[in-house]
Amino acid sequence: MTSTMKKLLQINPVIRTNTSTGRIMQEIGELAIANGWDSYIAYSGGRDGIKPCRSKLVPVGGKLDVAFHGLWTRFTDRHGLASWGATKRFIEEIKTLKPDVIHIHNIHGYFLNYKMLFEYLEKVDIPVIWTVHDCWLYTGHCYYYSSVGCDKWQTGCGNCPQQKAFPTSWFVDASKMNYQDKDKSFNSIKDKLTIVPVSEWIRGEMSSSFLKDCRFQVIHNGIDLDVFDVQPDDKAVREKYNLGTKKIILGLASIWCKEKGWDDFVEMSGMLNEDEVIVMVGVSEEQMKRLPSNVVAIRRTENVRQLAELYSAATAFVNPTWQDNYPTVNLEAIACGTPVVTYRTGGSIEAVTEKTGFVVEQGDVKGLLEAVRRIAERGKVQYTADCRAYALANFRKEDRYADYLKLYENITVR
Repeated sequence: MTSTMKKLLQINPVIRTNTSTGRIMQEIGELAIANGWDSYIAYSGGRDGIKPCRSKLVPVGGKLDVAFHGLWTRFTDRHGLASWGATKRFIEEIKTLKPDVIHIHNIHGYFLNYKMLFEYLEKVDIPVIWTVHDCWLYTGHCYYYSSVGCDKWQTGCGNCPQQKAFPTSWFVDASKMNYQDKDKSFNSIKDKLTIVPVSEWIRGEMSSSFLKDCRFQVIHNGIDLDVFDVQPDDKAVREKYNLGTKKIILGLASIWCKEKGWDDFVEMSGMLNEDEVIVMVGVSEEQMKRLPSNVVAIRRTENVRQLAELYSAATAFVNPTWQDNYPTVNLEAIACGTPVVTYRTGGSIEAVTEKTGFVVEQGDVKGLLEAVRRIAERGKVQYTADCRAYALANFRKEDRYADYLKLYENITVR
């Protein structure tokens, strides 16, 4: 029986379930196993070590490989082109496994040499799926460009305005050469490659990229709607954070920075009425010292249920992001019955309808606050049922993962 099972090999630098890509990859693997597939996950052994996982694990490289790849990137701007030994050994693993499908999530992350990997993939008859979680695969350096308004990725890159942004290069700008190398490598398997953008926005962007002639299928990310549900009682969370009866303007980020809207929230804090409060989740201890007194800063919630309680208690979830693909925080808020107010940025607008929130132009902090006040004036309760219904119809992670399984089956029909 085992010999007839189809084999799935997924690739991503991390497998930790507290990262979005790690969680998505593990849960896709679990669904594949439940449907008779043999599931393997390749990841950076130097970044994540050995973690609990139902799929069989294929660690790639170690801590020294990651450290050298990081330094190589800092000095040469040739990210994704070190890790020669680790990649060579990984290719031998692929030869042994003989997977029926290779599903790439991210290969940037200081653990693989993409030239070597794609030279091998070009020679073998294995269909490849690549889920596009950010923009790195079609730029010469950056993983997002919206916040600096750069469109050089459409014509060849060079003179990169984000040389010192992730993946950081201290001295050299090799973005033009990187662009050319990616174009050659990734298009070498165009006939066996299916690209899966997680938003309509990034699908549209890629129509102007060097990958425009590839096959595309948009599959949005999903969330656990049993976890993220409307919480009927907000008393406990209000008491815990001393929020009283104030209207809660909620923001959340794994790391707060300018691109995620840190400056915008600070500016908004100067416009608040006495009955309004900003609650920011994901704030570092150092950042807490710099926030005004009318902002409640939370390092992290104690558990996911408490996060759902915060979403549910909020008058609105505000996402002033300057660069994003398809942020799951928007989905989580809507699933908890809370409308979203966001900038017109990337795929951040795709879950927002006239019944689930408002879209504001980038930089219009006053507009963000006015949208929150419109929600409060109408009554947040007027949005709750529509938000939950929209989430049930569109955000079920089981449905999205099933889309991947259908894709696997379609491309492996013999």
